[in-house]
Amino acid sequence: MKKMAFEGLGLRQCTGPFCALFVGLLLAGCERTTPLDQTQVAGALGQAVFATDHTVIDRRVAANPQRNAYFGDLHVHTTYSFDAYAFGTLATPYDAYRFAQGEAIKHPSGYDMQLSEPLDFYGVTDHAMFMGVAPVAADTGSELSKYPFTKVIHDLNAPDNMDRWSLPDRLSSFTKLLAGLVPGIIDGDIEAEETLAITRRAWADTVKAADMFNDPGRFTTFVAYEYTTGSDDRGNLHRNVVFESSDLVPEVPFSRLHSNNPEDLWRWMDTLREAGVESMAIPHNSNGSNGQMFKLVDFAGTPIDNDYAVQRIRNEPLVEITQIKGTSETHPSLSTTDEWANFELMEFRVATTLPSEPEGSYVRNALRRGLALEAQGVTNPYAFGVIGSSDTHTGAAQNDESQFSSKLGVLSSDAQLRGSVPFGPAEGWLFNTLAPQAMTEVDGETYVGGAQPTFGASGLAGVWAEENTRQAIYAALRRKETFATSGPRMRLRFFAGYGFPSELLDSTDGIAQAYATGVTMGADLTPLSDSNPSATVAAPQFAMWAQADANSAPLQRLQIIKGWIDASGETHEEIIDVACAGGVAVDPTTNRCPDNGASVDLGDCSISANTGDTELRNVWTDPNFKASQRAFYYTRVLENPTCRWSTWDAIRVGTALRSDLAATLQERAWSSPIHYVP
Repeated sequence: MKKMAFEGLGLRQCTGPFCALFVGLLLAGCERTTPLDQTQVAGALGQAVFATDHTVIDRRVAANPQRNAYFGDLHVHTTYSFDAYAFGTLATPYDAYRFAQGEAIKHPSGYDMQLSEPLDFYGVTDHAMFMGVAPVAADTGSELSKYPFTKVIHDLNAPDNMDRWSLPDRLSSFTKLLAGLVPGIIDGDIEAEETLAITRRAWADTVKAADMFNDPGRFTTFVAYEYTTGSDDRGNLHRNVVFESSDLVPEVPFSRLHSNNPEDLWRWMDTLREAGVESMAIPHNSNGSNGQMFKLVDFAGTPIDNDYAVQRIRNEPLVEITQIKGTSETHPSLSTTDEWANFELMEFRVATTLPSEPEGSYVRNALRRGLALEAQGVTNPYAFGVIGSSDTHTGAAQNDESQFSSKLGVLSSDAQLRGSVPFGPAEGWLFNTLAPQAMTEVDGETYVGGAQPTFGASGLAGVWAEENTRQAIYAALRRKETFATSGPRMRLRFFAGYGFPSELLDSTDGIAQAYATGVTMGADLTPLSDSNPSATVAAPQFAMWAQADANSAPLQRLQIIKGWIDASGETHEEIIDVACAGGVAVDPTTNRCPDNGASVDLGDCSISANTGDTELRNVWTDPNFKASQRAFYYTRVLENPTCRWSTWDAIRVGTALRSDLAATLQERAWSSPIHYVP
């Protein structure tokens, strides 16, 4: 077979049969999935969702024109993902959907994982590149397993190999299998169709699982996958692609094997959209992008122009602001006046120990960059909404601090491997000998170092939708009426409008009024118009309401984060407390709530009683509002402090807390921004 130039795995540089095959599939005709017989669906689901005691409950909620809050996860990996299989994950998409509905499934190390409360929606997002290939390569009865380079993965997940002593083989299998697959396909030693056929089957099975478990009114699934790529300096540029429907889906998902340029992904999505296939891409882990995710230039290094900006925001209306590999809201070096900017930071480029440049890597910084681009006459490519999700690689959403098992399967199956508990002298010596680059010493003890201890038990996607169906939830995602939480199911609403009464949120029809006369999170607010003569104020009002998760800590404070651009083109930000627990007043000088005295007992993680509120709400007017000044506003709510997962680990084992990790954290939720557009 003819060799080809395959620089960066991009189609533009590639020729020959392998590329011809991929080009043919790149914009291949979509296939209509065959609807499942409803009797089969009923049998599979039991027309119910299982509670933790496996009694049958009915979670249907009637359609609500004022919209309900629904919680889900749109970033979930199963055994079909190349890395998840290397981590020991055997859970299938079917297992993942069972877990989301409340059933227990097995962790790769054998123990049960189970939610305390089912989720409303879920999307399996296995990596498109070589989807499903690892399990086939590991199966010694397959044709693919006969290639010599696959030997490293043979029987990797045999029952007697699911322990910490398999770690060296697992770490090497991931790189060695890729190192054999990619050159083998390029050089023609492996037929491209051989791996493509595996991916096609895995993708078809993923679609089938989503359709089998989609149960309108009770539980929503989305057909989705992850597009995994990066910059030349190993900056993370990963996106999850979520389809509105399963009626029409591409035969093969667009992957890095087609192109490592995200702009080519958007072109593919646009072409599918013209054929009636609607989808969106959701970037994640911008914190690990080394400044590449929210650059001021395109992939080729050319300054962003209007065409780029319009195409990007059309295809990427949302970003994932929090997940296991860190929170990407902001960074202390970017937000020096934000006391809460250091929340669950993962400051490495993804899958490396290299530091990640903050500028261009965080969401609030991107929102400010969008204002600057608009001032230059370019459409704002960063006027996005926010969600959270987990990025679990075990099929099971990970957002409970007290039950966190991280994302890496066998590689993070216990407290020592997660980095929260030290190794004993003998194991410490052994691990320092085998993998010194992965270890660190703290207070004279040997711990796992690097990124793993900075991972967080996060997050969840929240949407406001009329009902729990694909159509309604996808529409909410599209209009950006979304919010993110770091795990607890806090509900957060945010409106802006003119002439909102101060008692709006106290009235029985307040939400209906807000929808009728204002805009909601994710929308643009334009200046007061002559067409609204009943309004008597020049500045808008912002109505915000937060409700605590009954199974988590009370709320401490509700905040507005404002960003704006001045007449000279400089961008600014401000953090303003707008409602305090206990009904106490905000200090008008500092714009801060007084300390409410909430505390945590680090002996057992109990929290102070009768401190904090179940709800916080306010109708607020910006005292510094300027009608001619472009700005964005979003709201953030903070719980009282609770124990971090690493503290729970240490308490259970009975060891001292690791001193370089935070003992407590303040769980939080973020709304999508409202943009004031003069």
